[in-house]
Amino acid sequence: MAKPNYNYEKRAREIEKQKKKEEKRLKKQVKKETDNEESQDSN
Repeated sequence: MAKPNYNYEKRAREIEKQKKKEEKRLKKQVKKETDNEESQDSN
C-alpha cells in the first residue's frame, strides 16, 4: 500500500490559502477605490 504524500497535500493547502488571500486583497482594493471615488464625487 502506498503511503500518503503529506507534503503534496500541505502545498495544495498553502496554494489555496494564497489564492484566497489574494482574492481578499483585490476585493479590498476595489472597495477602497470605489470609496475614494464616491468621496471625491461628493466634494
